[in-house]
This record gives sequence, C-alpha cells and structure tokens, in this order.
Amino acid sequence: MTGSAATAPRSQARSAARLAAVQALYQKQMEQTALTRLLDEFHQHRLGQQIEDDHYAEAEVDFFDDIVSGVDARLEEIDTLIEGKLASGWTTTRLDKTMLQILRCGSYELLARADITKRTVISEYIDVAHAFFDEKEAKFVNGVLDAVAKTVRT
Repeated sequence: MTGSAATAPRSQARSAARLAAVQALYQKQMEQTALTRLLDEFHQHRLGQQIEDDHYAEAEVDFFDDIVSGVDARLEEIDTLIEGKLASGWTTTRLDKTMLQILRCGSYELLARADITKRTVISEYIDVAHAFFDEKEAKFVNGVLDAVAKTVRT
C-alpha cells in the first residue's frame, strides 16, 4: 500500500469522528446528557451504524472520545478563547448552537492536539461547517479558528 492509500481510511475515520463529536456536543448541550451516557450512546448506536436510511461513517472512536471529553473538560477555557476572537459585543451565547460546537471542537484540537497541523484542523472544521451551513459561515469558522491558532500555536 502506498502512503496515501494507507492514510486515507484513517483520515476518513477522523473526519467522521469530528462530525460526530460536533453532533454529540450539540446533543449534550441541548439535552444535558451526561458525558459517559453520551459517549456510550454514540459508540453503541451512531458511529458506523445505520439508522433508518442514514448510514453513519466509521469513525476513529478514540479520537472521537478525545474531542468530546476534551471539549467537556476544558469548556470554560475554550469558550473564553473563542469569545476573545469574536467581534466586539459578541459572546458564545449569541452563536448558533451547531456553530458553537464546531468552534469548540476545532479550538480544542488546536489547544490540545499538537500532533495535528493547524492547517488540517482548520480545513477539517471548514468541511464540517459545510455539512450544516453555507459558505459565509464556513468562512467564519476559518477566521475564528485561524485567530485561535495564532494565539495557541507558534
């Protein structure tokens, strides 16, 4: 197997994990689901499963767990970081709830996952934004995460 062929499945599994992490954190915020229950629900019923006519992609479970648990553990730090990058008068409470989860996940990776390039993190969350929003919002994700990266990475 060539290098790119060997890494493609991992890349796809990580992309699926990022999308699932955004969905899980959205559910946690909306339903106040306990973290252990939330992770178990996604492991058992979402990641790589078929629900009705939708098939959820295989995700790298450990990576998914790291993002969801990491955002949960560092939520206050992450939100403070994001708020520092928003326009004057804006807070995280004014953001669309899905958008907020995208920014939280991307910020967490930029803070805690030095093994992943900032370019990869930003690009991946722009792709996640495209799953929910139009180009304008994807550009917003790019701008905020780029500003976060300039603060937390040298």
